[in-house]
Amino acid sequence: MSIQRLIGALFLAISLTNAVTAADSRPEVSQIIGKTDASAILGEPVKDPSPRSGDGNDGYYSKCNYYSVNRGKSLIIRLQLPGPNAIGPQKELELLAATNAAMEKISGVGDAAQMSTAGGESGFASKTLMLYVAKGNAFLTIGLGGFVDDAVALEKAKTVAEKLLERL
Repeated sequence: MSIQRLIGALFLAISLTNAVTAADSRPEVSQIIGKTDASAILGEPVKDPSPRSGDGNDGYYSKCNYYSVNRGKSLIIRLQLPGPNAIGPQKELELLAATNAAMEKISGVGDAAQMSTAGGESGFASKTLMLYVAKGNAFLTIGLGGFVDDAVALEKAKTVAEKLLERL
């Protein structure tokens, strides 16, 4: 083999390795917030999740749902890293807030964050809290269901968001 072919093969191997490494470096939420973490957050054992990650039309997505064994509590995690043609996380958060008057700004997590709650008005004690966080090129959605106290649920959601953001 000539030296030129050898150098060409070496460059090809390096570029393929870099492409695989770049694809593998994208976070999978289920690897960051595992079943043990989810159990601790929900305060009870959880069922095995069915995580999914991959590329979509508008970027990379990673998601995982955790449901308590005894029903009633859930932890929903979504991460989006927008592609070049998608709207950015800040704009997505703005659009979401514009369509939901009940959104509340949250400080202390990400570049910008908003939350909404639903539930309690139906007569059932438990509620659902959704926390939306924009940080750099990442958009997170953290949902907690089955909690009575919004403040407790918000702190748990912020903890999940912070742990995910540390890995980006």
